[in-house]
Amino acid sequence: MLDHQRKMVNYVLKITADLENLTNLQPSGGCDDPNFPYLFKLKCERCGEVTQKETCVTLNETFTPPGGRGTCHLVQKCKFCGREGNVTMIPGKGRPLTLEDSEGGEHAPLMVFDCRGYEPIDFGFGGFWKAEAESGTKFDEIDLSSGEEFTEYDEKGECPVMISNFRASFTVTK
Repeated sequence: MLDHQRKMVNYVLKITADLENLTNLQPSGGCDDPNFPYLFKLKCERCGEVTQKETCVTLNETFTPPGGRGTCHLVQKCKFCGREGNVTMIPGKGRPLTLEDSEGGEHAPLMVFDCRGYEPIDFGFGGFWKAEAESGTKFDEIDLSSGEEFTEYDEKGECPVMISNFRASFTVTK
């Protein structure tokens, strides 16, 4: 099989967290925020090598993949075996994580990635996030990048709010 004929595999990024008195956790500009940095490592499908550093993809940055057809959001060569792969983001498939999801132990889909030659792993909660309290108070510019929980006080609702135990997974989707 020629490199440009590699089968595409779509991976959906799903997130979950323990939400206390908060709902609608999502990137600060929404799931399809063109500037939100999706950070994750890549595993080469040929040799299994995992990138040492997180890769960053955003909807507003596009490239021409090898072969010159269409656009993608990342073109990268494996440092170990030299195989070239690419990642294309597919917007319109994500939704915020709700309090109901959190309480039910459910994950919310955030973004879909069409990956050729790579498998995405180890999503990093970079960028800024937003959520809203049950009282309607909005919390913008939530920073989850440190891995530490987010805690605040909702003056309007007169209650503490918290995001903790946040985690993500990539699963193959159709």
